[in-house]
Amino acid sequence: MTPDLKPLDEQVMVITGATSGNGLATARMAADRGASLVLAARSENALDELTHEIADEGGDAVYVVADVSDRNDVEQIAAVAEDTYGGFDTWVNNAGKFIYGRLDETPVSDMRELFEVNVWGVLYGSLVAAEHLKDRGGGAIINVGSVLSERGMILQGAYTASKHAVKGFTDVLRMELEAEGAPVSVTLVKPAAIDTPYPEHAKNYTDSQVTLPPPVYAPETVARAICHAAETPERDIYVGGAAKHMAQMEYYAPGLLDKIMEKLFVGLQKRDRPPRPPAENAFDQPSDDLKERGDHEGHVAERSLYTRLATSGVNGKTLGAASVVAAAGYALYRAARDDERGRSSREARGSGESERTRRRPVAKRR
Repeated sequence: MTPDLKPLDEQVMVITGATSGNGLATARMAADRGASLVLAARSENALDELTHEIADEGGDAVYVVADVSDRNDVEQIAAVAEDTYGGFDTWVNNAGKFIYGRLDETPVSDMRELFEVNVWGVLYGSLVAAEHLKDRGGGAIINVGSVLSERGMILQGAYTASKHAVKGFTDVLRMELEAEGAPVSVTLVKPAAIDTPYPEHAKNYTDSQVTLPPPVYAPETVARAICHAAETPERDIYVGGAAKHMAQMEYYAPGLLDKIMEKLFVGLQKRDRPPRPPAENAFDQPSDDLKERGDHEGHVAERSLYTRLATSGVNGKTLGAASVVAAAGYALYRAARDDERGRSSREARGSGESERTRRRPVAKRR
């Protein structure tokens, strides 16, 4: 049975992890498109501020302070949706925790806590949502995974493992609902690197500040994919052509991708600065800041041609061509940027050498 999903402006949407990054971008976009919202997160201050923001702009939202690692809290989210709106049509499992660090340098207790949110939180939310939506006559469950559910990322081993678990659970849940004829769409959204506060909120066990490896996309690209999946049944959606490329490379040349990761991706995820104070993470305590964007210093792609085409129903050949074009465009951008940096560096060195030559025309040896 193909689920018959309502237009967004007729829906009630539940969003966990609604006060930051992809969840916040989705909440604002869904509200702009007319959805009524049930917002869940750990910070009551941030939830209250967001709810008032949406109401001030003509939207409709309520909030629930919840830790998704606690099934009772997740069930309370559903209860509030039923008490306020008579139920919900889409449930978005977005809440997550993040860790940077080698596996042998990360405390197992932190890995376990990450799994409690990233895996058990998705499991609780999905099961509660599925039971409700079957009784309601249909709807959508949208789990925000990652391209890292397709392949491992060095320095993000615990997070990678959690997203592999989310993919496996989501795939089985989809099959079980389809087998019983339940009119429930189950979508896994798999973003590439997204400019959210992910690095700032992560617990960091490396020796420097951490960042996102390029290419990096705007959180609105994820929000558009989620809003699309709320109205149109999709199995999965890669957000960003880079996500699709990484999955393809993992399929066709996993050993080569291992070598690339080992050679380049440690450096691409580190900054030449000391790590932030441990107390600044949002792993141990919630953040009160309503921030969609992080502090990524490189280029951020505001849109993804690949994802736009993938969610518009075009055929595989067109998608493949778009993927190649996107890859070529990004390669040209990186080449141009590297050339500009090299030119600037050479000019700076030349200027510095000229200045030193004027000051000290004869080199001295010791």
